[in-house]
Amino acid sequence: MFPQTHVYFAETVLGRRSDAITLGSIFPDMMVGAGVDHTRAHSLGLELLSMFHDNEELTDFALGAVTHGISPQGLDYFGDEKYPGCELGYCFEKGRELVAQTIEACNLPERMGLWKAHNIVEMGIEMKISCRDHYGQILRRAFNNHTLIDHLSTVLSAVTGDSKRLKSRIASFPGYIEVYRATAQSLAGKYRIQMYARHQININTPKVAQLIEVAAGRVEDDLADFFRMAEQHVQKEIKSMQVTK
Repeated sequence: MFPQTHVYFAETVLGRRSDAITLGSIFPDMMVGAGVDHTRAHSLGLELLSMFHDNEELTDFALGAVTHGISPQGLDYFGDEKYPGCELGYCFEKGRELVAQTIEACNLPERMGLWKAHNIVEMGIEMKISCRDHYGQILRRAFNNHTLIDHLSTVLSAVTGDSKRLKSRIASFPGYIEVYRATAQSLAGKYRIQMYARHQININTPKVAQLIEVAAGRVEDDLADFFRMAEQHVQKEIKSMQVTK
């Protein structure tokens, strides 16, 4: 999922909002750009909770990361890996019918079609979530909390191996994501930056924007059910962690 969606999901699951939760909820994706592979970045929740159990603010950061990941099962597990009753995650399943259009709009080789179609679905969801609250403002506030970011960069060096690289990644991350009210056009513009930085591919931005609108319509009927299921599961997991720690 995209950042504003992760912020929404984390605060819904945890029942509160803070800069630490916000940064934790997007931390796995920031880690990928800091040299940590995707699977490890999305499987750090329990390790972080163990590291930070005696610090309330850092525990909130760790819990935010738990809500995001794939192990323990967070939002990305159900969005990417496995949605009950389906072969893959919710966003991949919703993206199946958009593969051909995504390949054309993003100038992709066929092998990348389903992966990037699932990104299109995620952006459709991001656009819908962004309209519910000031999630862009919440992200901007967290990225401006330099005291917290400095502290995180230091204490997380045991995980990332390089506090300067992590701090640089956090500082640059807002340039790759939407930190204001997300629209199909703004998300497509950010996706253009991401696709060129990651794959040196130039997408057709207007076509991608149109496809994001289509994807938003495709999730209209069952998105609330998806979130409800994921929220209930992650809340149970977190309660279990807190009981056994």
